[in-house]
Amino acid sequence: MYPSLEGKVVVITGGSTGLGKAMAERFGKEKAKVVINYYSEDQMKEVKGIIETIENAGGRATGIQGDVTKEEDIKRMISHAMETFGSMDVMVNNAGIENEVPSEDLTLEDWNKVISTNLTGQFLGCREAIDYMLEHKIKGSVINMSSVHQEIPWPHFVHYAASKGGVKLMTETLALEFAPHGIRVNCIAPGAIDTPINAEKFSDPELKKGVIELIPMGYIGKPEEIAACAVWLASSEASYVTGLTLFADGGMTQYPGFQAGKG
Repeated sequence: MYPSLEGKVVVITGGSTGLGKAMAERFGKEKAKVVINYYSEDQMKEVKGIIETIENAGGRATGIQGDVTKEEDIKRMISHAMETFGSMDVMVNNAGIENEVPSEDLTLEDWNKVISTNLTGQFLGCREAIDYMLEHKIKGSVINMSSVHQEIPWPHFVHYAASKGGVKLMTETLALEFAPHGIRVNCIAPGAIDTPINAEKFSDPELKKGVIELIPMGYIGKPEEIAACAVWLASSEASYVTGLTLFADGGMTQYPGFQAGKG
């Protein structure tokens, strides 16, 4: 547990499911005040359940609908945090999408959709959060969600890999720029995690086996393991950490093909 997070105000984009849900609930256990962004109204039932879980754990929570690709929606999230809880200390830019398309068939529309959500959306979240922190002299924390595919090429996902590569250097650049103000900017790069976005793939035993073979630790990660990274990065325990990509991937980026002496 991280006592420094008690009472802190945390905004999480894409917080209704998967990694976002796990992070929201974990911050709730730390007794933080959590603003849960969700994309569409049909996710409100799930968000209400997360809010109940957080409040039962001793935290406080609220939900707000919004599209991270729209400046006005990001601004509303920050305003909602301030109006509801009086401040904002942590921004978690988690919302993201992916879809598999051979690069020669990738349309500009598909490219723009992924880049707009995964990279531009995170930039807008960073910009608005940092602007708020500067204005209110808050030494806050910004956490971006990257992927092992900022490091590992991924055929048929060129738009996704490009977006995550962009998140890496965006994070490092912002960390360097705002370190003198005490604002820390880091990112988490998950590997294969058991989330709804991966459910179909992992339901196929052969596909799942193939993924596990790429993970030296030998298992698919849990969303709660990513949430543990997020609360550490946001806490005072990581007070001297900025510009970091924290890989939580079971060793996937460590050239697993060489593990058994191959190569």
